Amino acid sequence: MYIFAYLRASTLEQDAGRAKKRLEQFVQDRGHRIASWYVENVSGASLQRPELMRLLENAAPGDAILIEQVDRLSRLDDAGWAKLKTMISEKHLSVISLDLPTSHVALDKQTGDDFTAAMLRAINGMMLDMLAAIARKDYQDRRRRQDEGIQKAKMEGKFRGRQADTAMHADVIKLRIQKGLSIRETARLCGVSPRTVIRITKSHADIS
Repeated sequence: MYIFAYLRASTLEQDAGRAKKRLEQFVQDRGHRIASWYVENVSGASLQRPELMRLLENAAPGDAILIEQVDRLSRLDDAGWAKLKTMISEKHLSVISLDLPTSHVALDKQTGDDFTAAMLRAINGMMLDMLAAIARKDYQDRRRRQDEGIQKAKMEGKFRGRQADTAMHADVIKLRIQKGLSIRETARLCGVSPRTVIRITKSHADIS
């Protein structure tokens, strides 16, 4: 079994790598090691996540996805979560989350009979569904509060809209256009998604 660690943060202000030491210590304490890391700054409410898709493509039956919290894997709606679960199930992968103790058994030596193992899988599946639903609700609540704050600011004449990160834009232009790095490499170095790199370079070309 190979263990693939998945680290995700939804914005550039969040550091997707902050949990790396926790994940490393977690597997080391159980006599394992992480085979590969997949890191990206993309919203968990979307399945358009290049690194997660690359992980699923690279993993083989019996491998495991290691995450810090279930919301790092999903803030998806019901349809999106069902699709992601199907993709994981079709590859026969285990999901191990630090905040879900029932999932830790995947790293332990198999003990007990088949019935006990089946019961643990069933319980773990239900807990995953519950935590995914909580993560989705948290995402929706935060979006609602943001929208309410924007509406209030507009009414008070204080809303200026989202301001572009000029420093990040400059870095993307420098790496992608001036130095000729690939979209994926530029995205990795700038801590953004490939889609963001494409959008910024297209905007730059239109202006030029």
